[in-house]
Amino acid sequence: MQHKEHQVVVIGGGVVGLTSAWWLMEAGFRVALVERAPAVGNGASYRNGGQLSYRYVSPLADAGVPWKALQWLFQEAGPLRFKPEADMRQWRWLARFLANCNAASNRRTTTKLLELGEHSRRMMAQLEPAVPLAQFGWRDAGKLVVYRSRAAFDAAVARPDPDNRRRVLSGADTAALEPALAALAPRLAGGIFNAGEAVADCHAFCVALERQLQAHPRFDGVIHANATCLFTENGRVSAVQTDTGWVTGEQFVLAAGIQSRGLAATAGIALPLYPLKGYSLSAPIGDQHTAPEISVTDFERKTLYARIGKQLRVAAMVDMVGEDTSLDARRVAGLARLVRETMPTAADYSRMEPWAGLRPATPNSAPLLGPTRHGNLWLNVGHGPLGFTFACGTAALLADLMTGRPTPFPLDFLAWPRENQ
Repeated sequence: MQHKEHQVVVIGGGVVGLTSAWWLMEAGFRVALVERAPAVGNGASYRNGGQLSYRYVSPLADAGVPWKALQWLFQEAGPLRFKPEADMRQWRWLARFLANCNAASNRRTTTKLLELGEHSRRMMAQLEPAVPLAQFGWRDAGKLVVYRSRAAFDAAVARPDPDNRRRVLSGADTAALEPALAALAPRLAGGIFNAGEAVADCHAFCVALERQLQAHPRFDGVIHANATCLFTENGRVSAVQTDTGWVTGEQFVLAAGIQSRGLAATAGIALPLYPLKGYSLSAPIGDQHTAPEISVTDFERKTLYARIGKQLRVAAMVDMVGEDTSLDARRVAGLARLVRETMPTAADYSRMEPWAGLRPATPNSAPLLGPTRHGNLWLNVGHGPLGFTFACGTAALLADLMTGRPTPFPLDFLAWPRENQ
């Protein structure tokens, strides 16, 4: 089966691929989208945490993280699980991750991600006339990070606050601001609240954006097929092989999450991506429940809580177990226990629905963006747990790069290739 040649072929129908397609069409390109699932937004975008954390970015790699990770491994319901693989990609990624576990690398990455976050916030606002916020449950909820440890809380308070936007709260004041935390209040050292952060339903956003893509005059449609190989000749990609045939094009964009790693390898490119498996629970909220109005992050437990419509979404955990999306019953049970202890009256936990997805992460938590050594192959991958947060920003930057326009800020190590990433 031979598809007609397209000007741009975007591979990936999650939040990053869909936003890439939109901004490229708005920049004047004709675009076709290749997505292996029967519907868009069914991978890592489906039931993620729903937080749009534009100003609160925390790269996983930091000083002290390796020691903390060792401690987490011995906790039954700890935030990290590691399963060694006979796969050198896992070990290379770990080596690069450890190289980034220092304060200097963390500051450098955080500074760049804050620039990207602010750009993403502006681009989401730019998209609003086409995709109204109400269509995907967007709320300006603010973000409250709570700390159980006095040492962790004091360290967070000591960090610079150049915009003077945060509110530092005692444990009691934290629970007063967000009553859903009443049961946890006696164990809290304090909290830090940031206004301007949002929550929304990422899957609903994907569905709403696809409707706008289908109505766009420069959209060639969604090709529901599994991409398996990039065909290269004379330094360029000429086609992508799928299980239904070849899709040809002038330009190709890899935005397929962790699937991008295998596809890039068929073109001789080793992407430093690893799938960090995360879990979420979704529980219905009734009139009798005390669900959080503010988006809450439990710092020590690495767990976030967000009210999305009439559902409480709880997301947590990093499992380094390869490309395994199955639900681990013990991990789900551990997360459910934590949720009931932390917010016992927030939702109907008897009707919780678990989910697991693979977040494609780079060793320093910064996305990979821009051209490759193949002149017409572009990257928009590696967003980790911040795909929804950064998707509009990286899509707009990709359109700038592909049209030759200057980007609004230097990309530095966001660009590919980059050293030690």
